[in-house]
Amino acid sequence: MDTISFVMQQTFFFMIPLLLVALGGMFSERVGIVNIALEGKMLMGAFTSIFFINQVQNSDLAISGQPLLVLALLVAAGTGVIVALFHAYASINLNANQIISGVAINMFAPAFAIYAARIFGDTQQVFFQNQFHIPSVPFFGSIPILGPLFFQNTYFTTYLGFAILFFSTFVLYKTKFGLRLRACGEHPQAADSVGINVYRVRYAGVLISGALAGMGGLIFIVPTAVAFNATVSGYGFLALAVLIFGAWKPMRILFAAFFFGLLQAIAAGHSGIPFLRDLGIPMQFYSMVPFVATLVVLAFTSSKSAAPKAVGQPYDKGVR
Repeated sequence: MDTISFVMQQTFFFMIPLLLVALGGMFSERVGIVNIALEGKMLMGAFTSIFFINQVQNSDLAISGQPLLVLALLVAAGTGVIVALFHAYASINLNANQIISGVAINMFAPAFAIYAARIFGDTQQVFFQNQFHIPSVPFFGSIPILGPLFFQNTYFTTYLGFAILFFSTFVLYKTKFGLRLRACGEHPQAADSVGINVYRVRYAGVLISGALAGMGGLIFIVPTAVAFNATVSGYGFLALAVLIFGAWKPMRILFAAFFFGLLQAIAAGHSGIPFLRDLGIPMQFYSMVPFVATLVVLAFTSSKSAAPKAVGQPYDKGVR
């Protein structure tokens, strides 16, 4: 039981950022904007929020623990929105190639993070103290079986991730805004013909995507590292695989994120799993398993995944 609890706890550490970033990609692509820039938005959100935590922890401000993490999440989300604005402007207003715009952001983000970190701290690493770990959630952590699995050795961001999932599902399928999002990604001309401002809705989708990706960057770094080193380990690209495997649908994205999160947990924590530790397999093998699985899964499922019909297509209001 201890091993199962350990694996489940580790899975959440990797699953929740994947879930949030993939949901962000879903909002963007549901309105018709390809978002290959998830990696760059994650990285920028992680950098600014970890730098914010570093500065607060090294100051005289009396902010720590969960309130500090909440503020850092807001910083990460705000950064993601700012970066997303550039992608939105290039893709929506300038009708630029959306792939090229995303690649440009992915190239810019690590360079900016390294440069800024060296300017302000003389090293590209930004250290922080992890004051956010919750050993056991009061009352819930003592529940037999469920407590060790879901409410011990955790972070409040785990529950935030599930809350955002359910809220995203509600917004997408039960609100007028969600209907407009889907319409703009399937047939923007038809949406425009009934009075929907396609440009505005597409901006909204891309900015929501940026906020979730920025938050995902911070949520990935906090439980898995003690410093930000200008990388999110390719998680933005893995989130794209989760998005495709999940067929652009929130609940399917949840299961895809769990699958890839479990593989990452095994890769990172195999030494803590007696059965795998005793096999004597080199660490490098476990490290490559999640990415090999990504290729295999996409090879067998991508042809059956139905992306929004207008994704990647510039919208010109004057063309019908």
